[in-house]
Amino acid sequence: MRYYHIGFGREDLGPNPPTTALLSGDPERAQVIAERHLQAARLLSQHRGLNSYVGLLPNGMPVLSATSGMGAPSLSIVVNELRQVGIRQIIRIGTTGSIQPHVLPGSVVISSAALCRQGAANDIAPLEYPAAADPFLTVALAQAAQTLGVEHYVGITASVDTFYEGQERTESSANPNLLRRLQGITEEYRRLNVLNYEMECGTLFKMAGVYGFAAGCVCGVIAQRTTGESVVLEQKAIAVDNAIRVALLAASIHPG
Repeated sequence: MRYYHIGFGREDLGPNPPTTALLSGDPERAQVIAERHLQAARLLSQHRGLNSYVGLLPNGMPVLSATSGMGAPSLSIVVNELRQVGIRQIIRIGTTGSIQPHVLPGSVVISSAALCRQGAANDIAPLEYPAAADPFLTVALAQAAQTLGVEHYVGITASVDTFYEGQERTESSANPNLLRRLQGITEEYRRLNVLNYEMECGTLFKMAGVYGFAAGCVCGVIAQRTTGESVVLEQKAIAVDNAIRVALLAASIHPG
């Protein structure tokens, strides 16, 4: 059986199927992980732009490199179907904007939990349900970053539904008029010691708790929201590469 959205099923994963998935929002990132970092990688599906590949880590462990698409609703569909093909551990590899002055572009944020402001998550569990990463996988991600010498920060992420309004962007947005409840939200989160904004991990963490799998998240910092709204392009490639390398080593340290 091939699942409707991801375009593949258990039978496509071979005799030694992976139980860990590296999940990227960007299909090109999933492809880069497969082609540059995995051994014997092969394409499973490009259905709906949700590129998926299976390959081997350097230690011989099979792993899936898959695409979630942008935002929590798309991720929720992909994660549901990945769980049905036997995935027991998911590491999200994303990009993020820092809201703390000491968390600089080029570094990575490892999310221990999420302030979850996402509609998709509300269909999975109540608002009060914790959006927490697997503690052992989070430690593995931090250990991997330390081993690789990657500047990293572990803490709480604000996981929101929109890139512009939800992250209080007005100068770079077509809509300069924010709802009152979003005006000043970034400073409020900063005072709550939230490290960063992103758009998927809160729902991923809630799904992990309900569905019974381990989830972690590492994001490359590509924007510094204490100084501006735009992506720092000269640091983007470094940040993404750091996040990928940390996730790959963590998957080896903590197999699903």
